[in-house]
Amino acid sequence: MLRLSSKIFQGVYEEVEGFYRFKTYVAGQWEGGREYIRVRSPIDDSVIAEVPKLSWEQADRALGLVYEKGRWQVRDTPGWRRLELLERLADLMERHREDLELSLVVNAGKTRAEARGEVDASIDRLRRADLDARRIFGEYVPGDWDPTTQETEALVRREPYGVVLAIAPFNYPLFDTVAKFTYSFVAGNAVVMKPPSADPVPIILLAKLLEEAGFPRESFAILTIPGSESDRMVADERISVVSFTGSSSTGKRVLSVGGIKQYIMELGGGDPALVLSDADVGAAIEAVARGIYSYAGQRCDAVRLVLVERPIYEEFKARLVERLSRVVVGDPRSPGTTMGPLISPSAVDEMLRAVEDAVERGGRVLYGGRRLGPTYVEPTLVEIIDKKALTESVMYREEVFAPAALITDFAGDEEALRLANGRRYGLDAAIFGQDIDRIRKLVRFLEFGAVYVNDMPRHGVGYYPYGGRKESGIGREGIAYSVEQVSAYKTIVFNFRGKGVWKYA
Repeated sequence: MLRLSSKIFQGVYEEVEGFYRFKTYVAGQWEGGREYIRVRSPIDDSVIAEVPKLSWEQADRALGLVYEKGRWQVRDTPGWRRLELLERLADLMERHREDLELSLVVNAGKTRAEARGEVDASIDRLRRADLDARRIFGEYVPGDWDPTTQETEALVRREPYGVVLAIAPFNYPLFDTVAKFTYSFVAGNAVVMKPPSADPVPIILLAKLLEEAGFPRESFAILTIPGSESDRMVADERISVVSFTGSSSTGKRVLSVGGIKQYIMELGGGDPALVLSDADVGAAIEAVARGIYSYAGQRCDAVRLVLVERPIYEEFKARLVERLSRVVVGDPRSPGTTMGPLISPSAVDEMLRAVEDAVERGGRVLYGGRRLGPTYVEPTLVEIIDKKALTESVMYREEVFAPAALITDFAGDEEALRLANGRRYGLDAAIFGQDIDRIRKLVRFLEFGAVYVNDMPRHGVGYYPYGGRKESGIGREGIAYSVEQVSAYKTIVFNFRGKGVWKYA
């Protein structure tokens, strides 16, 4: 199923038993392993590749090289040159985009359009690194505003922490890795990347392009270690920053084992959409529907809770069901498919258990709820009118990473806010309506990292910063924002007392 066409990648794999056995990049050289992790396609659960299951000895050696050599190689590379390297990587990704897109279709189960969008976003993110660079500047602080610092002055500069551990999720393996690498490298850090075990192939291809672009050889590594065995790496004192995207439960685990470090964490989400009675119903339905089924709902910013004001509830509900019924579920390689598979059979199992829980609490499946294959499922909309049953359901309390959403009505702003803010997540919210004064008031009280007005939540390339409140994360991802969290302030104070530099009245 996976057939790469670019000759540039031929040195990083061999064909065995009808699939590719990849090496991984370990801070300067390509290595195999004593054991291998089998990689399956969510399209049909077939084995498409093997990647090395690195031993701790290999990982420890890589960390040593990155820490002792790589972090200084990056730091001693001038800023203009770092931008030049990132631009060169963007050019290489453009040149070899066919293989990158194919890896996302086959390994991550994305439709061709979704894969193309992820490659486009990755290239755009690299080309916007110049905006990150503008946030690395420092300050001059005069000392004459306090008697104790008179006749002194200070420079406040930003400098790299050293080594960033970038842990990418399965849903955007290429883009999230590129984004984390870009803002970390711009700031002068070396980067150790831990790819998702479900779909590591796009990141291994990226490593080859990094090498080809001419990045300092010991300044990055791709450590293919299962998430369940990553505690030792997260806790390693040579790691100064952990940039993690994933579930809230795993994020808590990372925090507990990592110790005192810098953290950027985009965690669980699943967003509410508030549809007001004066909304453009047609536009709101299209946005909410795409928010539910885009990439089979496997997005942190997917719509999971639809709150509709009572005067338009019945109309909106009926039209949303009709829109979801037009979603074509199937093989993502087919041009007519609009929604492909979930990443694994267990993901479908989890979704169906959550839907069953909602039904047991009095919910009603308005559309979907059927399994169409081991990894395929219909987009699903479940109505629960009783608000106590709604808030006790698994679909409300947890992030069900699948194309399933709850829908209910609300009588006024207070009830809408209570239901939207009642979940333990606070990543994004959406509001659909025309009364800007009312919308502005709702924005003020919504406890979320971002609020989208008359649009579905979408993080895209990260031009607007995104990140969560409550259990949805720490810090912000985004162009010119994350760079501040992978660079440290350093204050340099100069003492000129008695030197006659200043003469004060």
